[in-house]
Amino acid sequence: MSRERSKRAALPPAKENIVKLEKLVQEGNPYGAQQMYKSYSARYASAERYAEALDLLQSGACLQLATGQVTCGTELSVLYVETLVKGKVPYNDDTLDGIKKIYKRFPKIPVPQHLDMAADDDMQHLSEALAAAKIRVEGCSQFLKAAIKWSVEFGALKYGSPEFHEMLGEYIYSESPEVDMAKVTFHFVRGKNLKKFALTLVNFMGKCYPGEDDLAIARATLMYLAQGSLRDANGLMDEVKKEMNFKELRFPESELIQFVTYLLLTLQRDALPLFNMLRKNFQSSIEREPILVELLDEIAEKFYGVQRKNPFQGMFGDFFKV
Repeated sequence: MSRERSKRAALPPAKENIVKLEKLVQEGNPYGAQQMYKSYSARYASAERYAEALDLLQSGACLQLATGQVTCGTELSVLYVETLVKGKVPYNDDTLDGIKKIYKRFPKIPVPQHLDMAADDDMQHLSEALAAAKIRVEGCSQFLKAAIKWSVEFGALKYGSPEFHEMLGEYIYSESPEVDMAKVTFHFVRGKNLKKFALTLVNFMGKCYPGEDDLAIARATLMYLAQGSLRDANGLMDEVKKEMNFKELRFPESELIQFVTYLLLTLQRDALPLFNMLRKNFQSSIEREPILVELLDEIAEKFYGVQRKNPFQGMFGDFFKV
C-alpha cells in the first residue's frame, strides 16, 4: 500500500507534463513527444490517476491533430478511449465533451478541384490529397468506433452515443474521397438529428449518379424501420421533401420510392399478407441493392414477428461490427 502511495506521489501534476510536451511539439519534435505522451499517460493510469491521464492524452491528441500529425493524433485519441474503459469512466456530459473536443480537431480538408488531369504535378497533388483523406477518415473512424463501444458499455443507449454516430456519419460523408452512403446512413440513423441527416441526403442526391438518389432514400428509410422506428422513417421522408421543396428540387419518382411509400402505410396496420405482397410485387426494385432485402427481413421480424433464420448476414451484418 505504501509503495502504491509512493508511486502516485512520485508523479508530478499532469499539467506540468502537458506544458512540457506542448513545447516539444511546437519545437518540431512531434514523434519524440508522441512517445512521451504514451509513456506518461501509462504511468498516470497505472497509478489510477485516470483524470490526469485523460487530460494528458486529450491535450496530446488535440495538439497532434491540429498540427497535421493525424497518425499520432489518432493513436492518442484511441488511447484516450482505452483509458476511459480502463478507468471505468461513465458516459456523461463531461466525457461526451471530451470526445467532441478531440473530434473537432480532426482536419477537414477539401479534395482539390479543377485540376489538369494531363499535368503530372496536378495528378501527383491529387494522389497525395486522396491518400491523406483516406488516412484522416480511417483515423477518425477508428477513434469514434472505439468511443461508440465505450459508450455502449458505460451508460449510453443500446446502439451507443447518438452524438458519436452523428459525428462519424458526418465525417465519413464530408471527408471520404468516395462516399459510402450505406455507412453514412448506418450511423445517422443511430443519431437523433433528422434534419441534419435529411440535409446530408439532399446534398448527396444533388451530386450522385443517376439512380442513386432513390436508393439513398429507400436505404435510409428502411434502416430506421429495421430499428422499429416508424416515426423516424416518416419523419425523415418529411424532412427530405421539405428540404427539396425549399431548394426547388424534384423528389425522385421511381418504383422503389413507390414501394417505400406503400410500405410506410402498410406498417401502420397489422397487415403481414399485404407486406408480403408488396415485397413480391416490387421484388425487382428491391433487389437493386442486397441490403434492402436484408433490411426488409429485419422489418418483418420487428413489426410482424417473422423469425429470421440468419440474422444480420452480408453487408447489413458487417455494419454491426462497429
